[in-house]
Amino acid sequence: MVSQHGILLAASIISDHFGPLVSKVCACLLRNGPLSLQEIVRRLGLSLSQVKNSLLVLIQHNCVQAYSTPRGIKDKTVTVYLAIFDNVLHRLRFSKFLSIVRADIPESEAFLEGLLQNGRLTFDQLVKRTISKVPEGSPEPTKEEIRMNFNKLVYAHYVERCPKPEPFLDPLIDEQPTSTRKRAPKTVEMVLSLEQKVIRTATLSDAERFSEIPYSMEGSSNANDDDHHAVAGTKRKHEALEVDEEESIIAENEVLWRANFELFIFCLKKKFCAERKKAKLKLSTLAIWESFCEANVTNNDKKTVTSPINAILERVGQKEGGSSMTVDQIISVLNDLECISATRDPEQFTFDLNKLVETCRNDEVESLVKKKHGQEAYTIFRLLLKQDCPVETDEITDRTILDKQVVHQTLSKLWKDDYIDTERVTSAAGTGNTQFFVWRVKNTYREHYIDHLYHAALNLRQMVNCMAELLLEGTKDETKLRNRRNILILAQIRHDESLMLFHDF
Repeated sequence: MVSQHGILLAASIISDHFGPLVSKVCACLLRNGPLSLQEIVRRLGLSLSQVKNSLLVLIQHNCVQAYSTPRGIKDKTVTVYLAIFDNVLHRLRFSKFLSIVRADIPESEAFLEGLLQNGRLTFDQLVKRTISKVPEGSPEPTKEEIRMNFNKLVYAHYVERCPKPEPFLDPLIDEQPTSTRKRAPKTVEMVLSLEQKVIRTATLSDAERFSEIPYSMEGSSNANDDDHHAVAGTKRKHEALEVDEEESIIAENEVLWRANFELFIFCLKKKFCAERKKAKLKLSTLAIWESFCEANVTNNDKKTVTSPINAILERVGQKEGGSSMTVDQIISVLNDLECISATRDPEQFTFDLNKLVETCRNDEVESLVKKKHGQEAYTIFRLLLKQDCPVETDEITDRTILDKQVVHQTLSKLWKDDYIDTERVTSAAGTGNTQFFVWRVKNTYREHYIDHLYHAALNLRQMVNCMAELLLEGTKDETKLRNRRNILILAQIRHDESLMLFHDF
């Protein structure tokens, strides 16, 4: 289940974009999990039409997924609505998504902008929008040009066909055995697993999700003018053409498209890891790391980055001083960078993004502990994090080379702040029945930290909105207010990187 500050942050985002009424419905679903239309009406005390319209807005903008499920004694099928918390947060990153496409397929940026602004659109709606945006006096693009540029986005998987509008899901079927579940609060585990099941059930197969819009076959209708074609052959061609035209009309006018958030988050994850790794590298290895990242091939694995050695060598040769490097030198540096050659294909080198993300997360938490409680707390917390098991007080004192009294005081601070947990253990028989304390990092310290991130993001949004309201009212210190607002917006952008690191990556 999403934490209280997470719900307040999501409600604030939806309120700013769609108003307080839609925000109430979204917050209700986040607090209570999947609910039917009547249950939402009953809980919020709103009219049926108000709730229905709010749900339509949230579904249109990919923040809610409807699905049918059996309920009651007779297992009557009911339509319920589930809020997708991740997609609400992704609304903070629309400018980042646009910058990715701007750098990769600049001619298709306008289509993505339309989908981000409107949530879901048909190709025909995108065509009308594109033509309406053409400046007066400029030539209008043809439908085939628009289709070609849009299909580039589909081919690159930046956009996808929308999921099933109302799939059927029975939560009791295919439940995970309890032995395979991670240690977590039961409510968190159930809601998250349910959300994943709903998304997986609603998602189309890759062949359907990324099926391009067929191109029109102009001139094909003249096939019957050729006297050398048999009558039966001509009839078959006409039938095939009619089917193609029908598929094309459906793809253009009925199929809804949306941005593929999953791929955009993966692109941001790659960029984040590349920058973090780059900051710690020497100049001699920097060119090879950059070449590895640039040579990345598209794959379905969202945990690793893979680059072929030939593409890496080509890009290294284009960089300053790269032409003098030998293949053995480059491979040696790649191994030092933890880019491992695949067993199945030695020509491919793979880097584990998740491993670096885990290291960055630990660094962030350790940095916060150091700022709040000092160097001693940082040293002790780092030791407990690396050990990943209970450690006795005396052992902590010996390994950190800190004063025993300082260790006791610091452990008390970390325990009160919910970073670590303690347990009293009785020593083995024959040692005088002595009791001692062992310490370990809490299993929930990450959730605790993420909640702090949500709280900080919410505070920043409220301060930015407050500045905007003061500017609308008009004051003497308008320049000062604008400067403060710009600083807060920059702080929001930087803070969102930390939020993505812990929540999305």
